[in-house]
Amino acid sequence: MSGKVTPAVRAAGQAGIAFTLLEYEYDPEADAIGIQAAEALGRSPATVFKTLVVAVDRDLVFAVIPSDARLNLKTLAAAAGAKKADLADPKQAERTTGYVVGGISPLGARKRLRTFVDASAKTLDEMVVNGGRRGLQIVLKPADLIRVTSATVTALRR
Repeated sequence: MSGKVTPAVRAAGQAGIAFTLLEYEYDPEADAIGIQAAEALGRSPATVFKTLVVAVDRDLVFAVIPSDARLNLKTLAAAAGAKKADLADPKQAERTTGYVVGGISPLGARKRLRTFVDASAKTLDEMVVNGGRRGLQIVLKPADLIRVTSATVTALRR
């Protein structure tokens, strides 16, 4: 179990929310990590969400969107009250969150970032987000993720 106790798993447990852990064989060669995770887990890509670290003006934020969606940076910038948004440099994302790319979770990051969750999550009974390491996912209720991260829910996809 020790390999499964990441800061994300610890944060979910401390928040007292119901969750399930899923593991899969992470493929570092995959073109789309989130879609590869969905396929490996036998789940719809619309229910497996990827966590992107985005620079909005001078701040970093999380954008949590379905793995088969593309982030609309203009919409995110507007939701964050910023002039522009760009995907963060991967090294900066790793330093800030304490996670490696492919294992970034909106839960338990080293630094708490403002979180934006795509509105499609609210239509789901459960969603899947990264568990804080490559090959580990957390299944939870969207309302719990939104509450625990104090997320803003808005349409984020192109």
